[in-house]
Amino acid sequence: MNIDTDKFSHITWRYHISNVSLSARKIAYEQRQQQRAGVRLLLQSLLNKLDIIDSLNDVSFPYRLVNSQYYVCFSHTGASSQNTSTQPSGEKPFNGLDNKVAVVISCHRPAGIDIETNNVEWRVAKRFYHINEIAILQTLTITQRDTVAKLLWQIKESFIKIYQYTLAQGLGMDYSHLMTCLINSIKEKPPLFVFEDDKTKYYLAYLPEQQTVIVY
Repeated sequence: MNIDTDKFSHITWRYHISNVSLSARKIAYEQRQQQRAGVRLLLQSLLNKLDIIDSLNDVSFPYRLVNSQYYVCFSHTGASSQNTSTQPSGEKPFNGLDNKVAVVISCHRPAGIDIETNNVEWRVAKRFYHINEIAILQTLTITQRDTVAKLLWQIKESFIKIYQYTLAQGLGMDYSHLMTCLINSIKEKPPLFVFEDDKTKYYLAYLPEQQTVIVY
């Protein structure tokens, strides 16, 4: 086959790029919708497992079940969690499979739950964490520091949900008295680590494999 390269090079090319990429706002909206549906499906599954016939009142925090008045707390993670991750902003594309959801029900008082798949950047911890916590974190290896900083974040998030702190207020709370237990938990690496916070009288459960912390 003979091709006239001169004519070929002077052809006016028109390109059409399919508009498959979503805007940041659209991605955030889609993710919120997935998470909203996911946590409610998970709650219904848990209610079925516990033989509880009830519905969620999500008008105000903390969420409660309508009939039993049991407390309900949700947590979810996904692309939005990049804000506290060590990954550069925008590096991770939206993917529904990245979303994880968790739920806890408490019959007698508010409970908190937080699931995190990404580490907290050290600069973020230094900006928001209490000075006592930072002092202890600085004595750890980088690996230990990152793990404990992440656990502290999850504990702080859980107490924010329990006490309805503002984000800055909750992140600035001093939980340095818990850090010995947290350090021991990452050294022992049990499938479930539970201990009591003597100050708040709440119990804390850490599930490493599920990357989840529950305060109840």
